[in-house]
Amino acid sequence: MLPFSGKAFHIDDPLFVWTSQQIAHHPLNPYGFHLVWYVTDMPMFAITKNPPVSSYYGALIGVVAGWSERAWHLGFLLPAFAVVLGTYRLAERFTASPLIAAAATLFAPGFLVSATGVMCDVMMLALWVWAVIFWLDGMDSAAPLYFAASSVLIAACALTKYFGASLILLLPVYSLLKQRRVGAWAWYLLIPVATLGGYQFWTKALYGRGLLWDAAAYARSPQHVDQASRLTSGLVGLSFLGGCALPILLFSPFLWNRRQLIFGSLAAAIAGLAGGMRWVLPLIHDPRQNWAWIGAQFAFYVAGGISVLGLVIADYRKRRDADSALLALWVLGTFLFAAFLNWTVNARSLLPLMPAAAILLARRLDEDETRVASTRHSSGMSIGIWPGMSPAKLGVPLALSAAASLSIAWGDATLANSGRSVASLIHRQTQNQAASVLFEGHWGFQYYMQLFGARPVEYYKFAFQTGNALVIPENTTSTFPIAPQFVAAQQTLQIEPHAHAATMALGAGFYSSVWGPLPFSFGRIPSENYLVVRLQQPIKSAR
Repeated sequence: MLPFSGKAFHIDDPLFVWTSQQIAHHPLNPYGFHLVWYVTDMPMFAITKNPPVSSYYGALIGVVAGWSERAWHLGFLLPAFAVVLGTYRLAERFTASPLIAAAATLFAPGFLVSATGVMCDVMMLALWVWAVIFWLDGMDSAAPLYFAASSVLIAACALTKYFGASLILLLPVYSLLKQRRVGAWAWYLLIPVATLGGYQFWTKALYGRGLLWDAAAYARSPQHVDQASRLTSGLVGLSFLGGCALPILLFSPFLWNRRQLIFGSLAAAIAGLAGGMRWVLPLIHDPRQNWAWIGAQFAFYVAGGISVLGLVIADYRKRRDADSALLALWVLGTFLFAAFLNWTVNARSLLPLMPAAAILLARRLDEDETRVASTRHSSGMSIGIWPGMSPAKLGVPLALSAAASLSIAWGDATLANSGRSVASLIHRQTQNQAASVLFEGHWGFQYYMQLFGARPVEYYKFAFQTGNALVIPENTTSTFPIAPQFVAAQQTLQIEPHAHAATMALGAGFYSSVWGPLPFSFGRIPSENYLVVRLQQPIKSAR
């Protein structure tokens, strides 16, 4: 991930950077500032729907190493490393091939692309994985220290991203299935419960609303939730699941027999046809798309999603124990939330299931009854050897997934960098002019425009002077058209991506399925266009 350490801040990254800067100056008031993030000025506590632990970590990075992109990306490599290391450590409990599980997590596009950003998702996953590790160690040893450590990590996980609170339900269910009774472990769950309760009351006193319930209400608010049908949500969820967990799709020929492969392929082909004919999928952000190509990719990713769910079902049917139930509930619970309960389907919502899905992959590969040997490296990490499947052949799906994930991450980086490049270009062109620079649009583009002194436009307070420049990105959110009488001149700046994979174009909506039914898309990536308008006050006609 080091080549991406200079990547521009992207999508919601600026929200975390600004919150961290606020914390650096006012550590007990993380959201005590205002921001134009939609179309009007709002308090930050009404904009953000994530708790502040990752922003406190960002504040530490900023104070120690500075606020540059490189400092932040290098700092956030630590949680990414903790996820991969934790997956290996956890997989040792479930499979004889923990290295496969760790590699499948690292090379999954849903993880690798997310790890090139500085949002809260990867840090939440790191805390999640290690909370599970300590809890399971506590179940084995009955040592209070393990349960206490796990409970503290659960609390930190939930205050990094609210979905982390799911562990308060997941781990007791596992424990009940394991011990068939309520043990002393139940008392430790009061730590995260009390922490979340305290956070709710603290933010209520600070901002006049409890931010925990506020985020829950936002997730199901009709004006925010994608109004797609259940069928559409399920199919798009399968597409994102299969694409984000790409190693499992590429391993499919080694996981299933011929009949299972044919059945899964037919089901995926039907879904792809429905997508290509636009029968079940909603309109995407840019309707000028090659729907046949979108449908073909859609079918491919849906096949991967079917394979992931197939692993869950096959593993539980074979073993029917507490371990298989833990992995099944981990994957299925995350998928159901991401596909049907969250305000939109996106890769970040599916990220928590990646380690569990990778462990299920390794367990499935373990099941070959003709497995004859295993070799142990000097480091002590074991890799299974299957008849007719050499280690080199075993590495092919992982290598292909790694190449695809790096290509997707590069495409995402070019999108992020385009906003920084245009902001810098506009600044150079206008820094010696008296006229102000305004802009619409958000994400990383807003961060850099404000860094150079430009002012965001408010829809209800659209004030300007003749000669002001207004910059409007084509690929962004919360923009609105300018009436022709206010336009004196305009030009379009184009940034060529020089990439072959997209996360927010060509039918892809990695960060929100509103942009498209694919988590990512391959093909000829269109240019990023930025409209630059010179504004004028309309001349009033004489009566």
